Amino acid sequence: MKNLDAHTANSYNNYSAGVAELADAADLKSAGAILVGSSPTPGTTNKGIMPWLIIILGYLLGSIPTAYIAGRILKGVDIRQIGDGNVGAANVFRQLSPKAGVIVWFFDVGKGALAILIAQAANVPQLALLLTGVAAVVGHNWPVFIGFRGGRGVSTTIGVLLAVITQPMLIVAGPAVLALLIKRSVTLACALLFIPLSLVCWRLEIPGLLITYSIALPCLVGFTHFLRMKRQVIRQA
Repeated sequence: MKNLDAHTANSYNNYSAGVAELADAADLKSAGAILVGSSPTPGTTNKGIMPWLIIILGYLLGSIPTAYIAGRILKGVDIRQIGDGNVGAANVFRQLSPKAGVIVWFFDVGKGALAILIAQAANVPQLALLLTGVAAVVGHNWPVFIGFRGGRGVSTTIGVLLAVITQPMLIVAGPAVLALLIKRSVTLACALLFIPLSLVCWRLEIPGLLITYSIALPCLVGFTHFLRMKRQVIRQA
């Protein structure tokens, strides 16, 4: 009986030692894969690269020149050479047709929203997500595909903010749409949309970073508009 117990104990010890060795081997294999096979440089992972890829993708999405494409397809013209030269929905609306302008507007809004949705699906950090939205607007304003001469970024900014702070945007959208329909003024509609937005975010207890974002992104639109107007004044002089 004692010999049987000793034999059983030895078998159990040998089994435990074998399991431990297998576990150690698996750990070493995993460590080797991390250090050698699954990262571009030793000791790093792909997590640091993914946010930058998403941000670049956001810029490329924003760079799709929907107004320019519409001008070429519908009338064979370069939208940058007619009207106010803006590669955006408003210029398409006035120079091509109202229907084309509305379609371009939806596409431009969609570019911004899609960039954010992709960033959310990729589960990137919040800062990278917000930078993806900025990159989409920058891409619309300075698109790589047509020589970095684009629009002012209003529509794409709306798309980004709709995806990031949906409820506040829907609240301020009502007065802005009414102003656009009644007064036919894009400037007034933008003012009613963007100026009270941060206050609405604050009232809804939106995090401070997003409140700052709701101010900074429209400021980028305003800065681009200033550059465009300055260029027009210089040309006319």
